[in-house]
Amino acid sequence: MSITLYHNPHGQLCWRAPDGTEHRGLVPVRAFPIQAPQEGISLVGPDGKEVLWVAHLNELPPATRQVLEASLAEREFIPVIERIDAVDSISTPSHWQVRTDRGPATLVLKGEEDIRHLSAQHLLITSREGVQFRIPDLSQLDRPSFKRIERFL
Repeated sequence: MSITLYHNPHGQLCWRAPDGTEHRGLVPVRAFPIQAPQEGISLVGPDGKEVLWVAHLNELPPATRQVLEASLAEREFIPVIERIDAVDSISTPSHWQVRTDRGPATLVLKGEEDIRHLSAQHLLITSREGVQFRIPDLSQLDRPSFKRIERFL
């Protein structure tokens, strides 16, 4: 089945089913946003019910994939920490100055439980404000950044 997604004049994500029914106001939701972001994407209608399932982004035509990826990017915000410039203390709460793929950020961690291991090298860090940050691979951090976070692991 060929899937075509588009935005209507009101900016809503839409899909026209093979029977001609137009589904408007769709919201893309990843089944596994961190572990398998390219797989298992549900398009949910305004009523909260799944309208369409996309098993893998690679199955979509390039234009449709681009529309879906743009819609996902609007909805998701999980900056990737590329460098840790400063941590004010080893006790909590601690204030961190970091550089992310979205620019510089300051975050406050309430406790060590705000740092979760998703795998041996992959971390999910939640700030006091509830914003989530990722470090996909600890081994890719520069030495000073690793030393700053090592105290909390």
